[in-house]
Amino acid sequence: MISFFVALGVLLMGYLLYGKLVDGVFGSDDRATPAIQQADGVDFVPMPRWKAFLIQLLNIAGTGPIFGALMGAVFGPVVFLWITFGSILGGAVHDYLTGMISERHKGASIAELAGIYLGRGAKYALRVFSVILLLLVGTVFVTSPASLLARLTPDNLGTTFWTVVILAYYVLATLLPIDKVIGKLYPVFGVTLLVMAFGIIAGLLAGGYRIPEVSLANMHPEGLPVWPYMFVTVACGAISGFHATQSPLISKCMTSEKQGKSVFYGAMIAEAVIALVWAAAGTAFYDGSGRLLQALTDFGQSAVVYEISSGVLGPVGGILAIVGVIACPITSGDTAFRSARLILAEWTGLRQDKLRNRLLLTLPLLALGAVLTQMDFKVLWRYFSWSNQTLAMIALWCASVYFIKKGKSFSFLLPGIPGAFMTAVSVTYILMAQEGFRLPSAVAYPIGIVAALAAFICCCMAARRAMTSKATGTMRKQG
Repeated sequence: MISFFVALGVLLMGYLLYGKLVDGVFGSDDRATPAIQQADGVDFVPMPRWKAFLIQLLNIAGTGPIFGALMGAVFGPVVFLWITFGSILGGAVHDYLTGMISERHKGASIAELAGIYLGRGAKYALRVFSVILLLLVGTVFVTSPASLLARLTPDNLGTTFWTVVILAYYVLATLLPIDKVIGKLYPVFGVTLLVMAFGIIAGLLAGGYRIPEVSLANMHPEGLPVWPYMFVTVACGAISGFHATQSPLISKCMTSEKQGKSVFYGAMIAEAVIALVWAAAGTAFYDGSGRLLQALTDFGQSAVVYEISSGVLGPVGGILAIVGVIACPITSGDTAFRSARLILAEWTGLRQDKLRNRLLLTLPLLALGAVLTQMDFKVLWRYFSWSNQTLAMIALWCASVYFIKKGKSFSFLLPGIPGAFMTAVSVTYILMAQEGFRLPSAVAYPIGIVAALAAFICCCMAARRAMTSKATGTMRKQG
């Protein structure tokens, strides 16, 4: 249990110290923001800091830090280390920089930013990749709440019925101005998500549950290797490329760049706290990885969340669980489709202050989402997880090049080091995974390491060229 509270303390210090460092290196200032300069009453809408923070938290969280943390806890308390240091050094840096660089480029999406800093080919590739990822996210977060609602309601209201209802809600949330639905509902559910997490940890302490201490041992009952599987399984609680599609949504609503540290970096740290609580709850409530894996296999993530919540907090916990595993994924799904609409709008040039244009982009997206709901949830989650971490890798390299082009000497290392790490994770996973090339670890591990080193060396060489060019230019001016 000591390890758990130490991890919480490290997360807080990470926000106060490392978050301040990242914000200082980036150089946030008082320039006019897109919310002020480009206000359109639909997507560019000024919001107060507290509301922007809660909406960002719910955008990036949903049930990601709950489901992912529970599945990551199957590997044992080693997951505490990944959640803690992954979020401070990787996830929060990723979310902050994608949001703030978007802020500097009129609220541009990650695909447009990739075009600016990684080249035109990257822009078109990432447009396709981002839309596919967002469709997967939206679909994943239709399937789980629909199945739970079907179990809680009369038999004639089955999964198909609730899928249609949720998709109908998505139409409204994707089309309407951000302050009409999202701006009103999200802060409430954001607070609920935090209350649920703090209630669970209080219940574990009061109930005398034993939270295990951190260990590097792999406790997965089926022997699944920690590297790279745990680092892909726990995405939203440590680092997630999906967040690179969400930060630009809020970059369109902030009234000052000075809010970036608390809104972007702070929301990721808050999500890590939620993930840490649920990882601890999974191992403590089921008293080990074996029983936790069995429960996840037999009943699914939603039922496990309900069992833990009601078991630890009684009827109140059951109500919070229902809200958490129904409302929270839906609120991530609708912003996923909203982000996809905005990426397509940048692609097509269709202005989004016109309802007809929003309809032209929204309805085909939701139709594709409806088709994808027919796929197996576990298959969808696996592809979503790998796509997630691959997009995180790309976003971090994009941020590295941003610093290089700005001539900020070694600042590119802030995103570059986690970028290299995520390159190794993504490459190794797709080489080993069942949905990938199914290569043995003896082949996949070296290739992953070489890929990470190659990307990092290329970035270092680009930084050196930029610094040499800047020094040469300075000497010529002096001469």
